[in-house]
Amino acid sequence: MTELRRQLGVSDAVTIGLGSMIGAGIFAALAPAAGAAGSGLLVGLAVAAVVAYCNATSSARLAARYPASGGTYVYGRERLGEFWGYLAGWSFVVGKTASCAAMALTVGAYVWPSHAHAVAVAAVVALTAVNYGGIQKSAWLTRAIVAVVLAVLAAVVVTAFASDHAAVGRLSLGSDVTPFGVLQAAGLLFFAFAGYARIATLGEEVRDPARTIPRAVPIALGITLVVYALVAAATLGILGPQQLAQATAPLSEVARAAGAPWLEPVVRIGAACAALGSLLALILGVSRTTFAMARDRYLPPALSAVHPRFGVPHRAEVTIGVIVAVVAAVADVRSAIGFSSFGVLLYYAIANASAWTLTRAENRPPRVIPAVGLAGCLLLACTLPWTSVASGAAVIAVGAAVYVFTRRT
Repeated sequence: MTELRRQLGVSDAVTIGLGSMIGAGIFAALAPAAGAAGSGLLVGLAVAAVVAYCNATSSARLAARYPASGGTYVYGRERLGEFWGYLAGWSFVVGKTASCAAMALTVGAYVWPSHAHAVAVAAVVALTAVNYGGIQKSAWLTRAIVAVVLAVLAAVVVTAFASDHAAVGRLSLGSDVTPFGVLQAAGLLFFAFAGYARIATLGEEVRDPARTIPRAVPIALGITLVVYALVAAATLGILGPQQLAQATAPLSEVARAAGAPWLEPVVRIGAACAALGSLLALILGVSRTTFAMARDRYLPPALSAVHPRFGVPHRAEVTIGVIVAVVAAVADVRSAIGFSSFGVLLYYAIANASAWTLTRAENRPPRVIPAVGLAGCLLLACTLPWTSVASGAAVIAVGAAVYVFTRRT
C-alpha cells in the first residue's frame, strides 16, 4: 500500500496550517529580526508577508492541480523537470529538519531550561508517536494547541496595549533602519510564516483538494498575518527595538515590563505549546515529502511504506523522528533559524517558478504573483546572515551532487 487516505476537510487543513505558522516562530524570531532591522521590524514583517502571500497563492494553485504528498517536490518535477523537483524536496527535508530541531529545543528552553536537549528529544519521540497513530489524531491535537497559543498571544497583546509602559513612538522608523537590515529581518521572519506549505504537503490526505486547499491556505495565512502584526506591534511598543533585539524570551519580557508578572508563566506555557504545535506539523510535512521522494526512488524505497491500519507513512515518520531527535540533542536554536530559512526560501522559489508555467486553463495566478514571489525568495535568501547562506548553499550543493551521482549510477 503506497497511497494515503483522504481524511482532512477545510477546517482541519486550516488548523494544521495555523499550527505550523502560529507556533514558536513568533516567540523566537522577533529578537534576531529586531537585531537586523531595528525600528524597521514592522517593515520587515510586511515584506515577509508579501513574499509569503505570493508563495501561498502559487502553492495553493499548484496543490489544487497536483493533490499528492510532497508539495513543491511534486510541482517542480511536473512543471520544471526531475532535477528541480528533487532539489525542492531536498531543500525542504534538510531545512525543515533543522526547523524541527529548533522547535524541539524551544520546548526544552521553556519547560526545563537546564535540561533543554533532553526535553527536546522527549518531545520529538512523543509527537512522532502521535503522528504514527494517524493524521486525524494529529489534527485534533493541533486544534487544541492552536487554541491555547492564540489565547496566550491575545493576553500578551491586550496587556501590552493596556499598559502605561507602552509608547507609540517606539513604533516609528528611526535612523537605524537600512534596506539590507529590513530584508534580512524579512528573511528571518519568513521562518515563522512558512507553515502554510504543510497544507499543500498533505495534499494526498485532503478531501476534495481542488476546493479545499485554495480555500484553506489564504484563510490560515490571513489569520496568521493579523496575529503576527498585533504581537510585533505590542512587543515593540513595550520594549523598543534595542531591548527587543537583546531579549532571549521577548514575550516573557513584555509581560514583565508591562507590569504583569502573573502573565510570565502563562507565556512560558504558551511558548511550549506553540513549539509543540509547530513540531507536530513539521514532522508531518517532512515525513510526507520523504515518503513522496522514496516512492519515486530518490530516497530508499522502504520509506514509502504506508501502515495498513493507520494509513500513514510510518517508516518515513519514524526515520525523520530519529534524525530530528539526534539533531535536537546537539543543535543550537538560533543557528537553526537562518539555515532553515535558506532552505525553505529556495523551496518556495521553485514553487513560484513552477506556478509561472501554469496556463490559464490550469487556473494560474496572475503572473505578477509568482514573479514577485520568485524574486523575493531569492533576494531574502541572499540577505540572510552569511553563515546561514554558506552552510545552506553547501548542503544544497551536496544534494545536487547526490542527484547527479544516483542518476549516473
